[in-house]
Amino acid sequence: MVLLVPAGLAQTFSPAAVKMFHELDQQPNDLARYIYLVKTIPELPVSDRQLAMQMFASTEDELGLYNEAIRDFPLKSHASADTTLPTAAEWMPASAADVVTKLASDRRTVLVNEAHHDAHTRQLTLALLPRLRALGFNYFAAEALVDEDAALMQRGYPTMASGTEYLREPSYGDIVRMALKLGYTVVSYDVDRGTTQDREIGQANNLYKKVFAKDPNARLFVHAGYAHIDKAKGRLGSTIPMAMQLQKLTGIEPLSVDQTQFREQIPSEPDDYQQLIKEFPPDGPTVLLNRITSKPWSAHPDLYDVNVILPPTGQGALDSGYVQPSTIVHDMVRAQPMLAHYVNTQRPEWLTLHNERFPYAVSTALCKVTSPCVVDAHYIDESNDAIAADRYAFMQGETASKLYLRPGRYRLRAWDIRGKTLSEQIITVDQR
Repeated sequence: MVLLVPAGLAQTFSPAAVKMFHELDQQPNDLARYIYLVKTIPELPVSDRQLAMQMFASTEDELGLYNEAIRDFPLKSHASADTTLPTAAEWMPASAADVVTKLASDRRTVLVNEAHHDAHTRQLTLALLPRLRALGFNYFAAEALVDEDAALMQRGYPTMASGTEYLREPSYGDIVRMALKLGYTVVSYDVDRGTTQDREIGQANNLYKKVFAKDPNARLFVHAGYAHIDKAKGRLGSTIPMAMQLQKLTGIEPLSVDQTQFREQIPSEPDDYQQLIKEFPPDGPTVLLNRITSKPWSAHPDLYDVNVILPPTGQGALDSGYVQPSTIVHDMVRAQPMLAHYVNTQRPEWLTLHNERFPYAVSTALCKVTSPCVVDAHYIDESNDAIAADRYAFMQGETASKLYLRPGRYRLRAWDIRGKTLSEQIITVDQR
């Protein structure tokens, strides 16, 4: 397990939070991390709980509990006071993948960000990988990767040891897997020591050394978190963001694409995101183009070039045939003060990737009366420590769900909080 905790942690967080980080790092798997955090968060000082809840939501994300992750770590969507939100009279919606591809045609560096606890923000990168490769982009950098996995390029798929906990979410694994398959040189670039500024500078230096210093003609696609993509100071206070530092090192202005400024909340609340999707109902990652100039809209053009608006996931969930419309978290955590904690038993529509993936029914029958348990689908030719193609965590018995998988053969494995295999079988997913 790799946790990105600053070296100066003791000066930043309380002793209770420091203890939480160290104990979290000792948990054997994501399900154990989930249960540990549910039990520990109520015991933390109030000042430390927001960070802990972000980690908890990221763990839910890694377990396939996507709507729950958004609900448990809500981020308000807002623009600065001097920003006027676009209207349909002046702006029109367009496919983010199409527009970013067009904008990237004469660029050397493209940066797309994500919210670490919201796998929906990885959908656009998946769509862009083949398009940018066709344009001649030949390097792909992912923030969640670490240096230790020297065999990644040769093996062709990421494993649990390939990166930080964020990589364990199936969509992130799919990003790295696809980049390798398409022939990108895949590089890691994150650092886990020092101050916030040290990290931004370290990331930029790593990208420069691993890519442009070795290949002056390189074209680089970067998947990053939050404000690392910014080309000016602002969202990180006085800190110089990674993208700003990278531009200084290379002399190349990046194309920066933001997906985190305007995001969904579950349950929904009136905010700028709700106003935008009401004005421009999206059916996939969407950008807005000026009706006269065709220039993409950015709420903060000094920081990044374009805003992406994602369709809501909570309201647009598929009817997945669950036994119960909603179930409370397993009895192991029922008594914890955090709860009111309900698991939404529907998974979001975006998991189909516009009909690239198809539903496969799974249920707690695979868990052999053990709960909680996790069901992973692994590509048939990949190991059990590979990042799953999809997964879902069952928190209570007698429930059903669906995995979303590309056509092909998979090894379906259910396992418990100790990592013990409860059942295993080979399945085939056909195109429906």
